[in-house]
Amino acid sequence: MELGHELALWTILPFVALLGCIAVLPLSAAHWWEHNRNKGLVVALLAVPLAVYLLGSFGSRGAHVLLEQGRDYLSFILLLGSLYVVTGGIQLRGSLSGTPLLNTAFLGIGAVIANVIGTTGASMLLVRPLLRANQARERKAHVFVFFIFVVSNCGGLLTPLGDPPLFLGFLRGVPFEWTLGLWREWLLVNGLLLLIFNLWDQAVFNREERERPGSQLEEVMQHEPLRISGSHNFVYLVALVAVIFAAGRGIGSGGGAWHWGFQEAAMLAVAALAYATTPAAVRAANAFSFGPILEVAVLFVGIFVTMAPALLILNARGASLGLHEPWHFFWASGLLSSFLDNAPTYLTFASAAAGLAGVPIEGRYLATFLAHGSADVALLAAVSCGSVMMGANSYIGNGPNFMVKAIAEEAGVRMPTFFGYMLYSGGILIPLFGVVTLIFFR
Repeated sequence: MELGHELALWTILPFVALLGCIAVLPLSAAHWWEHNRNKGLVVALLAVPLAVYLLGSFGSRGAHVLLEQGRDYLSFILLLGSLYVVTGGIQLRGSLSGTPLLNTAFLGIGAVIANVIGTTGASMLLVRPLLRANQARERKAHVFVFFIFVVSNCGGLLTPLGDPPLFLGFLRGVPFEWTLGLWREWLLVNGLLLLIFNLWDQAVFNREERERPGSQLEEVMQHEPLRISGSHNFVYLVALVAVIFAAGRGIGSGGGAWHWGFQEAAMLAVAALAYATTPAAVRAANAFSFGPILEVAVLFVGIFVTMAPALLILNARGASLGLHEPWHFFWASGLLSSFLDNAPTYLTFASAAAGLAGVPIEGRYLATFLAHGSADVALLAAVSCGSVMMGANSYIGNGPNFMVKAIAEEAGVRMPTFFGYMLYSGGILIPLFGVVTLIFFR
């Protein structure tokens, strides 16, 4: 009997509890939660007893599950860490002009490069120059709300590097280039968001021009020339992309998967070179520290352990949830990704979809699932789009969201409250996702 049929439903509770802590504690106990030691305590209390139970009750089968989860965790965190170190060595100096047209172009560029350096990397690289560009403007919170929509979330749909859910899919067998097939959904959502933003920003800008003395246009056009420090790190970015692509295509191994550890060692080497060859002054100017990536590492070790029973149970019993159509998976994965971490949400519903096709979640099982035909491809496309795009629905849907909010507020921008932000997302994103459903996932 498959392990997913043998596991009791209560084994999902540590996973649910951990995701609940990640969602609630930053709001209810922010000072306590900001220490990685306390995050580690929560992770240990939830993950260690579950790991002991799996080993004690299921022996070698439980150990095999934990080993697979451990390998995926290390691959995942080494990719995020490598991107974090490399982008932390690139400093954009100077500023752009905070006009509606250039703000829109800036968001569009962010949507593209998010697929190369990830939504977190793109957000951290671009938010400070955008703040400087709009420093003279009074009403600018909407600029950073749309920045979260586009750069921190919806832009990163086209490659496994773009957003953590897609990289987890890549680790489970989704071909590197498969997500490029989602370009229509990417273009529709980001194109409409940029159009709406441009009209909105132009209206706000024109209102300021009428209400404030002098010319706001002349004021925002006064800016320092844009310069890049640490530009050699772009070579390391290319190297990371090459490593991930080569591993996914089996280059150098006769088309088969690389032995575990080769890809991870290559990413670690690239990150080490980037760190060693970047002047400390550049990292200091970017306020670089290892704190944020350590926070991610601590939380995700717990997520990877505690989500194992949920993945196995959903894979074995997912048909009982009533999820069958692409739009079911689009909205189910999307709504959970709005308030819980979108990476485990993606794997949860990808596992449920694979279970409908009778594909066990062993090794690179999503490659087997995609080989079944167009119906299963549509299900995984729906899970991918829902998990990535609807992470923009709240501040806690995706990691970069709160980071952008904090940086903007530190610079003096009055960002919306938690529920104020959801008024934006409810009024703009939810109708847009309805259009996506009608066109792509009916």
